[in-house]
Amino acid sequence: MGDFGSDSEDSDGEGGLGNVSRVIIRPPGHSGKAKRGHLCFDAAFETGNLGRVDLVGEFEYDLFLRPDTCNPRYRFWFNFTVDNVKQDQRVIFNIVNINKNRNLFKDGMTPLVKSSSRPKWQRIPRCEVFYYKSVIHQNHYVLSFAFGFDKEDEVYQFALTFPYSYSKLQAYLNALESKFPESFERTTLGMTVQNRKLELITFDDVKKPDKVDQKNIIHMVVVFARIHPGESPASYVVQGLIEYLAAANQPISKALRENVVFKIIPMLNPDGVFLGNNRCNVIGHDLNRSWNKMSQYTHPTLAAAMKMLKEYDNSSCYQVDFVIDIHAHSSLTGTFIYGSTYDNVYRYERHLVFPKLFASKCEDFCQEHMMFNADDRKSGTARRYFVEALSDNVNTYTLEVSMCGYYLNDTNVLTQYTEDGYMRIGRNLARTFLEYYRFTNILPIPPVDELRPRKGRPRTHRPRARSRTRSEVRLRPKTVRTYAPISYTDLSICYDTDTSNEGSPIRYMYSNYGGFRMRALGPPDQYSLSNIQTARFSNLDFSSDYRFKVTPKPKTAPEHKMPPIEILTVPPKPCLTIIDFNQLTRGGLDEATSGRKLDREKEKIRRHTFKSSSRKA
Repeated sequence: MGDFGSDSEDSDGEGGLGNVSRVIIRPPGHSGKAKRGHLCFDAAFETGNLGRVDLVGEFEYDLFLRPDTCNPRYRFWFNFTVDNVKQDQRVIFNIVNINKNRNLFKDGMTPLVKSSSRPKWQRIPRCEVFYYKSVIHQNHYVLSFAFGFDKEDEVYQFALTFPYSYSKLQAYLNALESKFPESFERTTLGMTVQNRKLELITFDDVKKPDKVDQKNIIHMVVVFARIHPGESPASYVVQGLIEYLAAANQPISKALRENVVFKIIPMLNPDGVFLGNNRCNVIGHDLNRSWNKMSQYTHPTLAAAMKMLKEYDNSSCYQVDFVIDIHAHSSLTGTFIYGSTYDNVYRYERHLVFPKLFASKCEDFCQEHMMFNADDRKSGTARRYFVEALSDNVNTYTLEVSMCGYYLNDTNVLTQYTEDGYMRIGRNLARTFLEYYRFTNILPIPPVDELRPRKGRPRTHRPRARSRTRSEVRLRPKTVRTYAPISYTDLSICYDTDTSNEGSPIRYMYSNYGGFRMRALGPPDQYSLSNIQTARFSNLDFSSDYRFKVTPKPKTAPEHKMPPIEILTVPPKPCLTIIDFNQLTRGGLDEATSGRKLDREKEKIRRHTFKSSSRKA
């Protein structure tokens, strides 16, 4: 299996349950030792998924995905390797049993590929990928892609999207904890059915008051992801959030840690992730449809997470403000939020504030896909169940990120997501929390100089001597100004990242981790999870926390009358005419510019007429 076997030390027979394991496909009539060019397929490793391979032609293969364990309904995630290839060998792979007909393969998404010597994930070109309804396969939709193996002695790996395994998470947290042991608190919230850890990451630098009441109650944010194993981009979003919160040099991170407690569960379904399932856990249950019927024996991770939420929600010390469930969407583009609807108008308006702030921070946010409903069919999801299970002050959202990409600035240009692009969403999520808590007067707004200090002049600088004779200052003549509201946006698109290498998944080496704020030893006992009081704040009105205070401006001058409307009219935004010279034919340039020439001729005639009339007058 080459370099891909080093992803996990736990990659044993358990992880390859039902997957092909070093299966060599020989042509008909060939027996004996396999020759170079007889492809060897393998998916018996962590997060692997490939159930069967059939040779249907000289260079064409039908691939069958393994369904989720104990649930044959879900077949979408795939992750497998191919070796024993021949140089310049070209093949066609047909994935013939995808259960979701409506997915992003219709909109331009393509599989990922990497090899032993090129460990960075790359997308297969769109011209080589086809998604169609096949008559040969009983009118089922088939994903076909052509690929050419350019090097021998290489192991090629193909995947639906960027994999993020359970062992990769463990390695990342171990390295982060060993290098910065006091930057965050790492605990085990519970164990899974197959006895894997349910990790809980806590950021808590909040100064605990001596006496807790409604005015100095501690605010909390709970974030969890990867309840569906096949939605691996959610893990990169969580990693970006963790890295941003842990950066001690960032003023935003410091302000958040010192005023808000963050509880992050990066992987809520470790068993499903390890087995390479698409949606279910080890016993075939969709955990995001099981919140309303959870069991300690069949859904231990849900029970542990719900117990923590209940204890903090019933506490007299903490107030849970947000519960955000991060997912990856397989049929929509962009980043968007699902919320709920409420009969209480004030609660519903408060529920809309955070998505609006988040949309202003993300250039890839798609408002068209945002949805707020109270669908009974989704009663088992975290977003719908927590509305009734937790207090009224808790806002529960589902944050969706596309498995493919987003359309750039409302155009038809599809920008593919990368690993760093997903982590950028996590950083934008942290910035949105800062805006929200400032908007609700919980975080103080520091001066601009504290956030962005200006660099002073060097000491060697000597000011220029001023002349004693003062020159007369002439008044600037009044001119008519035209406004051109053109804004430039930094896209910050990064196509190459270092996290593609499974052997080095850690992103903490860059400059944002220049230093971590060293926190004191554990918090007082009254704030620990085991000693949280169970008494509710039944007599408190939390609606007062969300009243937005507006300071009226002092009236220093009498009000003036409103000028005429035509004076306040803002000129339209200037537009540029772009001509694609590569697609112009003979005479096409004249046709493209004839409209502008005609406008210039009309302007000359108008000016000439105006001058003539002025001279006559």
